[in-house]
Parts: sequence; structure tokens; C-alpha cells
Amino acid sequence: MTTQGERIKKIRQELKLSQQDLGDILDVSKQFVSNVETNRKILNNDKLVILLVDHNISADYVLAGVGSMFIKKEVAKNDDLENLIEKTFNNYLGKLGLTDEEISRRLSAGMPTPKNEK
Repeated sequence: MTTQGERIKKIRQELKLSQQDLGDILDVSKQFVSNVETNRKILNNDKLVILLVDHNISADYVLAGVGSMFIKKEVAKNDDLENLIEKTFNNYLGKLGLTDEEISRRLSAGMPTPKNEK
């Protein structure tokens, strides 16, 4: 299973963007993008929503590595897409039942499942 950083790198490459280009879109540095792609940093919710909405990226793909990378165009035209993405993201995080620090730590480590959750 790929990490969130690896999936973001794959998205960037699929969109034919450099790290600088993606940094400009998200208003972060090229170095920050590099750190995200190597799982040393994570994108906050606002930056994720920009990436997901502006490029029709599936939240399920970015957050959990499931489904296809891109949202079908007819779904992407929905006026409530941003709300749908945020709801999916918050639902996913809520199911984890973890603190923000634990979520950050696990995302940067590829989100391994603790033995007591298996």
C-alpha cells in the first residue's frame, strides 16, 4: 500500500506538474511539497481541498489509497463537491478516533495499523 505522500507525488506527476508548480498552486514552497511526497510533512485540510477540488481528485484515493485517482466529470460538476470532499475527509479522520498529533505521526509513517486495531 502506498503512503499519502506517494499518492500526492503520483497525482502531481499525472497532472504533469513540477514540485514548484504544485507549491505555487497550494501556496507552499517546493521544499514543503518534497517533504509531503517523502512523508515528512502532511498537507492541512485547506491545502488538500484545493488539490482535490481544483483537479477533480478523489478524497478516497488521497486519504486511503482506494478507488480511482480522479473523480468522474459529472460528479465533479456538482456544486457541493467541496462539501462532499470535506465530509469524506472528516468522516475518514473521525473513524480513526485519534488525536491530531497521532494522525500526523501515522500519516507521515504511512499509517500503519496498531496491533490492537487489527
